[in-house]
Amino acid sequence: MKKLTVNAMSATYDILIEKGILKDCAKYIGSVVRGKRAMIITDTNVAPLYLDKVKDELENAGFETYFHIFTAGEESKHLGTVAEIYDSLSENEFTRKDFIVALGGGVCGDISGFAASTYMRGIDFVQIPTTLLSQVDSSVGGKTGVDTKYGKNLVGAFYQPKLVLIDPQTLSTLTDHYFADGMGEVVKYGCIRNAELFNMLETIDIKENIEDIILECLKIKRDVVVEDEKESGVRMILNFGHTAGHSIEKLAEFKKSHGECVAKGMVMITKASESLGITEVGTAKRIEALCSKCNLDTSCYYDIDTVALHARNDKKGSDNNLNIILIDKIGNSVIQTIDKNDFAKYLSK
Repeated sequence: MKKLTVNAMSATYDILIEKGILKDCAKYIGSVVRGKRAMIITDTNVAPLYLDKVKDELENAGFETYFHIFTAGEESKHLGTVAEIYDSLSENEFTRKDFIVALGGGVCGDISGFAASTYMRGIDFVQIPTTLLSQVDSSVGGKTGVDTKYGKNLVGAFYQPKLVLIDPQTLSTLTDHYFADGMGEVVKYGCIRNAELFNMLETIDIKENIEDIILECLKIKRDVVVEDEKESGVRMILNFGHTAGHSIEKLAEFKKSHGECVAKGMVMITKASESLGITEVGTAKRIEALCSKCNLDTSCYYDIDTVALHARNDKKGSDNNLNIILIDKIGNSVIQTIDKNDFAKYLSK
């Protein structure tokens, strides 16, 4: 078993990584929660695969277990879905000492964590991420929330889980598309803080080395979160490729996956920063080539002005400024503040 501990300012918790850990999930969950009543939140894709397994483990360990299933997809990541979760918790008389288990991908973790952070002003929750994207990124760090019609993740809270359990065997049920989706975030980690990881990804068989890759990504995420839990400084580097990427997601009406859009955003912003002399020449081509190896299309089919317009509500902005994340070379990131009105001109360089 691989173990990482997150010592965030608001909470300390462990990330446990092991093939087959689902069969022991109740033991680990029981060691960190207060109550004996669990609400498993999952979606229509994950429920047929893993709900009974987790439910049976919890019940065999003496937990009173309920579940709530929502329709899979980014389209469900809104306040209406959270309201339905509140209803399930309330109808089953959940109290502050009870807890939620988020069983699924990034959407599931985000909305379950937000529901946990706000129901009864906060109840415990545990993350069991089942996709590559959620295992390497979204399940750790305490970002929870939902989308609005104006953009992604505009409503939410920083709320840390009690525990994160990662079973790499769940990746065997992912389609090639959603495995590639997770690789968008993996490539990001190499770009912003680990040149050795990026170099390794260029040469190795990725699926054969996926546990080590997950661990390396989470080390970076852990270190950044501990240094800056609420994204007032260095944590912003985790958003490399996301400012343009989120705009592209919204323009595509969320029919393109998050990791694919982040890949597009990374290449787009790096081409711009290369032309401005900020980034080492050839970096964008290396990112593009690695994304291609990971089956990620980095082409953007929207014009720059439209992408920039939809970035105006990005969470990384303040007043009329926008904080954009760049890399000067693979493995080293920088934060630059620009006027929101200049983002289109910046991208067109």
